[in-house]
Amino acid sequence: MSYSVQDEIGGRTLRIETGKLAEQANGAVTVRYGDTVILVTACSSQEPRDIDFLPLTVDYEERLYAAGKIPGSFFRREGRPSQQAVLTSRLTDRPLRPLFPKEFRHEVQVVVTVLSADQENDPDILAIIGASSAVCLSDIPFAGPVAASRVGYINGEYVLNPTFTELAASKLDLVVAGTRDGAIMVEAEAKEVPEEVALGAIEFGQAANHQVIRLQEQLIAAAGKTKWECRPKGVNGNLQNEVGSAVRDKFAGGITWSSRSEREAVLGKLREELIARLSTNYSIQEINSVFDASMKTAIRSMILKQGKRPDGRGPTEIRPIFCEVGTLPRTHGSGLFKRGQTQVLTIATLGTPGEEQQIDGLGLEETKRFMHHYNFPPFSTGEAKRIGVPGRREIGHGALAERALVPVLPDEADFPYTIRLVSEVLSSNGSTSMASVCGSTLSLMDAGVPIKSPVAGIAMGLIMGTEGEYAILTDIEGLEDALGDMDFKVAGTAEGITALQLDLKVKSVASEQLGKGLAQARDARLYILDKMRETISASRAEISRFAPRLTKIRIDPEKIRHVIGPGGKTIRSIMSEAKVTVDVENDGTVLIGSPSEEATQKAIRIIDDLTRDVEVGGIYSGRVTRTTNFGAFVEILPGKEGLVHISELADYRAPSVEEVVHIGDEVMVMVTEIDRLGRINLSRRAVLQNVTPVPGTPPVGEKRELPSFPARTPDNRPRRPREEGSGFGRRHSGDRPKGPRGPVR
Repeated sequence: MSYSVQDEIGGRTLRIETGKLAEQANGAVTVRYGDTVILVTACSSQEPRDIDFLPLTVDYEERLYAAGKIPGSFFRREGRPSQQAVLTSRLTDRPLRPLFPKEFRHEVQVVVTVLSADQENDPDILAIIGASSAVCLSDIPFAGPVAASRVGYINGEYVLNPTFTELAASKLDLVVAGTRDGAIMVEAEAKEVPEEVALGAIEFGQAANHQVIRLQEQLIAAAGKTKWECRPKGVNGNLQNEVGSAVRDKFAGGITWSSRSEREAVLGKLREELIARLSTNYSIQEINSVFDASMKTAIRSMILKQGKRPDGRGPTEIRPIFCEVGTLPRTHGSGLFKRGQTQVLTIATLGTPGEEQQIDGLGLEETKRFMHHYNFPPFSTGEAKRIGVPGRREIGHGALAERALVPVLPDEADFPYTIRLVSEVLSSNGSTSMASVCGSTLSLMDAGVPIKSPVAGIAMGLIMGTEGEYAILTDIEGLEDALGDMDFKVAGTAEGITALQLDLKVKSVASEQLGKGLAQARDARLYILDKMRETISASRAEISRFAPRLTKIRIDPEKIRHVIGPGGKTIRSIMSEAKVTVDVENDGTVLIGSPSEEATQKAIRIIDDLTRDVEVGGIYSGRVTRTTNFGAFVEILPGKEGLVHISELADYRAPSVEEVVHIGDEVMVMVTEIDRLGRINLSRRAVLQNVTPVPGTPPVGEKRELPSFPARTPDNRPRRPREEGSGFGRRHSGDRPKGPRGPVR
């Protein structure tokens, strides 16, 4: 039986329906907003897995038929997920994960399939709403519902669920997901907005979420299934007391670790001692589980009660910072950023417009001129693992840093380069994505990219107590991220925020806590920016000598086809011959890229010749392409050929064409006529008899008056004028004698 609920959200109808499609799934819904429609299913395994984490997988399936497109690949079907699909999968996963029971170990898969995309309403927030609805309707234990809203900031006002078109004019693109208790996930890109604007957007979006939650509750009441019972595993009280006592004794006087390796050595020794002493009565797995829980409790208590963090810092203290630019000699730009044991090296590469990324997706964007890629090799954590293709985490971290930098990039009209950044994580101990933002800024400035302002990022943490007390931590390290309740990444300039990302391990966070986190993040950001300016205060005046120089020229748009050629043949030959890159835009703008000025000028000359008009009176240097018994054909401009009649090949009577020129010869010729069919008549004789141009005449290749010269004989003597009416001199039919012709002999 089919059930549906709907309500007006942001000026459009949001409709959630169940019972019609995918009936064998544990839970399934379709969500429609405008003409965007998605199907979301939730399935779970019957038996739990023997692991210590929730095996949740969210797959976002883009179907290009949803936007009326055929895939551009050779196979003409969808392949591996696009970057946007991976990011949407992560966006959907993050607000769901904290709401499953901590003890739940059944494998759960949520599949989001985009069935229709109107290219106005982004399916990503619908994916969160649909995933929550599908899991809530199923028999899978879940503490939902959770809803999501997008918030824009246009002309000083918040806009709920702005369309793609409206977002182009918005200073903010923020997605907030939350339960009835508060926000649980935030993702944002902003154009240097103040902290109070960002916090207001979160509260505005959360108010709209309550309306969507009510819709889901109506649907659950009508069609929800009974939930499985999920009982937590019992913990042996004696084991918990013995391990807890040993850990508390270790932390009794406070404990500080200067590095990750020192911490692992100290805790590893304590763990081994407990296993050796207790393994006769308890399993090693039980001992390890209780030890980890006891250590987490002890460290959180030390932070809350003593204000002391594992490495000895106070709540707002930032680890030592080191910055360097020009680290690599032949790259276009490089920046090294180190904060504590987190170290990132970012490399900038500048390319031509033709190297933009082509996007085959459901959105309006088809090309991308700025890319940031993030690599996290196993040696960054001192481990030996297989290196494969970038995973979802790498793609997500790279995209977060990319969003943080987009608002400060120069406009394409002022700086038409394609820009690629690659952040190599060399050492990881907390917030490598925010270190990538800092390293990227250094790298861009080192490459000479005229960014509007430097950008820095910081990660904030949260430790919540059992009695309402909490601590906001600035610059969290890896252990604080693992044992804490929040990972709140904030990036921006001195003027304001450019990117946000909030992830929680608890079910919600209050606005007061978010506001305090944003305030501490601003102080930290300004401190880091000052440290970065000590290394490089502004972008270099010139780009790297190894980067291509882009030269812009303009041609008549009607003549673009002459530069491109049939099937791109001409433009490829230009690039091959001149060793440059050439990009032609529809308005006639031509961008020529090459590190060599000589190569650039050669390409400009070729393009100028291709697009220049042939003018009567112009003198050109051309190549003989073919000969006949009545003259020679000369290519005076690329693709433009004219005939030099045998009588115009020399300043004397030439007995044959081959006596004067051969195929491949370079000759100077003058254009004497362009007939109504566009055929070009040339004269070499005119040039030979006027070798020294008259002062003030146009240069070679430009229009000039045809010179007057006397007729000459083969021995170069002036020919006598023919007598009027002589038979040899008659040229017109009117000069023939009248009367009938005689018999043919």
